[in-house]
Amino acid sequence: MRLVALTLENFRAYQEARRIEFGDLTTIIGRNDIGKSTILEALEIFFNGEAIKIEQADANVRSGLTDAKITAEFSDLPNEITLDAGAMTTLADEHLVAANGNLVIRKVYDCNKKTPGCEAYILANHPTAKDVSNLLELKEKELQAIVKDQKLEVKLKGNPGMRQAIWAAAGDLQLAETVIPISKSKEDSKRIWEQIELHLPMFALFQSDRASKDSDGEVQNPLRGAIKTAIAEVQEEIERIQAKVREKSVEIAELTHKALKTIDPNLANALTPTFIPPTQAKWTGLFSLGMETDDNIPLNKRGSGVRRLILVSFFKAEAERKLATVSKANIIYAIEEPETSQHPGNQRILIESFKEIANASNCQVILTTHSPGLAADLPVDSIRFVSSNGPAETPTIQQGVDVFGAVADTLGLTPDSRVKVLVCVEGPSDVEALKYLSHALHQHDNTIPCLLTETRCAFVSLGGSTLKHWVASHYLRGLGCPEFHIYDSDVQKYADSVAEVNGRQDGLHSWAGQTAKHEIESYLHPDAISDEFGLAVSIVDHPDNLNPAAPRAFAVAYSAHKGWPNVMGDDKAKAQLTKAFKRMTAARIQQRDPGSEVEGWFRRIGGYF
Repeated sequence: MRLVALTLENFRAYQEARRIEFGDLTTIIGRNDIGKSTILEALEIFFNGEAIKIEQADANVRSGLTDAKITAEFSDLPNEITLDAGAMTTLADEHLVAANGNLVIRKVYDCNKKTPGCEAYILANHPTAKDVSNLLELKEKELQAIVKDQKLEVKLKGNPGMRQAIWAAAGDLQLAETVIPISKSKEDSKRIWEQIELHLPMFALFQSDRASKDSDGEVQNPLRGAIKTAIAEVQEEIERIQAKVREKSVEIAELTHKALKTIDPNLANALTPTFIPPTQAKWTGLFSLGMETDDNIPLNKRGSGVRRLILVSFFKAEAERKLATVSKANIIYAIEEPETSQHPGNQRILIESFKEIANASNCQVILTTHSPGLAADLPVDSIRFVSSNGPAETPTIQQGVDVFGAVADTLGLTPDSRVKVLVCVEGPSDVEALKYLSHALHQHDNTIPCLLTETRCAFVSLGGSTLKHWVASHYLRGLGCPEFHIYDSDVQKYADSVAEVNGRQDGLHSWAGQTAKHEIESYLHPDAISDEFGLAVSIVDHPDNLNPAAPRAFAVAYSAHKGWPNVMGDDKAKAQLTKAFKRMTAARIQQRDPGSEVEGWFRRIGGYF
């Protein structure tokens, strides 16, 4: 399952209900003490309750209410689920999904108690018609009685089938949003929660202010994440072990039960052996993983930047591993203020690692930062801006085409004094392409600037579909730098943005253009792709019905090579294919671009220095 959204109500600063949506990569940005970390900590409380535990003080102090509510919404639901012993069904068939088809789970914490208790609920579009609203609470014998009474033609074994027959016979179910209790404390609905919990994403939180010790905090948390990932990938083996333990333990229990009958038949009739397997959390708790540094220096005695670089190593290794394998379980990595104690160079490494992880199958990444510079290196559609006019006001959460304008107005954008030109592109893959193409040409002719190391230019990803809003609003004018814009030619409407930039009368001599080929990936040489991935992929200047665009052609070849049943999406393929640009040489660029269009881009950029 994938996390779609989180809603907080009466939780810390969020007195009124506030909803935040999540994608593969989500960046939460805002001033200090505005409510960014609250979102990550609410997720930790919802999923784990380990690194952060719910406390009495977590209820909003101004509302006078003691119930704090954390509601999570999920998509990509399991194809089948077991709510009753030995009978498969789906959440949709059991009317346990919202009207939009997503699963919505609300946890309510009673902060009136010293140790707050938790009750869990599903908010579903569920039957409310008389006599059919409570079928999930009924046991097999109760369902059988209804089936017999209504003379329904359905097997009397298998609760899901009987429920479906009863609902079908009822006609109008009067479906409406219903709050269905699934707390562990309620025996009738306990089985629902236990099964759903098995399919929830794993959540790993990395906090900026935790002590970086080998036993806890920033070091142990990523390693715990590694253990959770490993357990998820050996789930089949675990299930086989559990099945064997179940078989043997039930056998022993039945022998005990048989012996009990000879002693006290009445007591024996009241007891039934029941096997309860351990949860994912209990399996995770069985293992720990440590790490030692060179020369036997304790990790917590190393510098804060070095300690946090362990995160970089973990993220890079995890990204590479995830890209090479298909994990069965979804994983959410939440990282608080990754820029803390990091050199700008290391910050860039972190950002690239986050992007790679977010592009991997079954992974989501959530970041928080109060640095607009860090957010500027990430896709605009990933940004969620948290703001408030004061402590008494519930923070607002903004996203969409104009969000970076609000970020710039509130937090300010401070340009590096060395920057002479802003290179504006559609997305992060274009940044990497331009850096490596310029590097290849610079090695052949050092009069061509190398954007891989050049400090006098700064890249800005304008966000594809949101590009026209950036251009029309001219959000970057406050930086006082000329802008160089280059967009793919595959989107005709970008021509309007090109004309608007070239028509500016601001004295900065900004320039915009579109690629002569279909898109930036159309300039790749097949040999570069072969060197990077070991794949033969045909690259055409302009795709047609017989010759797909480079990312699509690569997606088909790469997915077949990996043996994946489904072809990866174009966005993920584009992110992967970008890696081939570092294999480009001046000779390969010349073969793919005999007219020197690409070289002309970099010479124009160099003209601003």
